[in-house]
Amino acid sequence: MNPGQTKRTLRINRQMFVRLSFFALLMFGFGYAMVPYYKKFCQVTGLNNLLQPDTVVSNTQVDKSRWVTLEFDANTHGMPWQFAPVQRSVRVHPGEMTQVAFEIKNNGGSTMVGQAIPSYGPKHGAPFVKKLECFCFKQQVLAAGESRQMPVQFVIDAALPASVTTLTLSYTFFEVPAADKKNASAPTVATGKAG
Repeated sequence: MNPGQTKRTLRINRQMFVRLSFFALLMFGFGYAMVPYYKKFCQVTGLNNLLQPDTVVSNTQVDKSRWVTLEFDANTHGMPWQFAPVQRSVRVHPGEMTQVAFEIKNNGGSTMVGQAIPSYGPKHGAPFVKKLECFCFKQQVLAAGESRQMPVQFVIDAALPASVTTLTLSYTFFEVPAADKKNASAPTVATGKAG
């Protein structure tokens, strides 16, 4: 290859690198900019409504003829928090108002903000768990060494298929990055103090 071709190839490679870098940055920015639009879209359509209270008809009938076992699971993702349900499971009648609690403690050395994200098993049972009060509706702020009990109030919809006798409600706490700490809440039910 002669020196003229080498320079031309280098110039073409540099141009391609700049174009691809610009395209990669543009795609990253587009993905980042889509977050508020996605949140608004979910809010308007009701899709992915994990962090809002459900509405329950005030005169729901309790189905005393059957029982549903609701099992609880608690996890943290890369956080120095200890998180567990007070009870591992409860047996309820569909339509019956129930309240359970979860305990949490920040074992880290600084104040942290976390957001709990719920998931359900089996997945097709999720629409039948109507949460009226839940710590997952707001970000939780825990000082170093702070512990607290957090309530979850729910109703299992009586329309739950009779073939479903056990549901699992699982929460995973994720740390909230500093830029997203706008919906953080102070504790509503505190059982311990920092230290």
